[in-house]
Amino acid sequence: MTSDEHATPALLMAKPTWLINQLSAQAHRLLASHLASVGARGYHFRLLAALAESGPTSQASLGRRAEMDRSDVTAAVGELAADGFVERTANADDRRRNVITITVAGWARLRRLDEVLNGVQDELLAPLSSDERATLVGLLERLARR
Repeated sequence: MTSDEHATPALLMAKPTWLINQLSAQAHRLLASHLASVGARGYHFRLLAALAESGPTSQASLGRRAEMDRSDVTAAVGELAADGFVERTANADDRRRNVITITVAGWARLRRLDEVLNGVQDELLAPLSSDERATLVGLLERLARR
């Protein structure tokens, strides 16, 4: 096989869906790698960010807010609790439910993870000027709202 046989066809390269998928895969690899370098996963950021926005909440509500599967929420909250980034306490009205609260250490962790994510954005979008980045974000937001 020649190297041309492994090249992506030009017709495919012109499809926005293909390009978005390729960029998404690249972004996911970068994000996973950078988060792993600080001992974190994307779920950790999602949960901490959701708690920062909503305040203490039930584990079920937290999962819905972070758009995560219930079993993933349970595992990630367990990891965050083990590291002291969240506290899990029984709900006073329903002892079968947990209320999740971000801790002081959790706030610091969220700030650190946000810095990591900012670095990923910079690396991923390095070829674009700041005006181009703003335009891209605006267009992506418009498509995502649709």
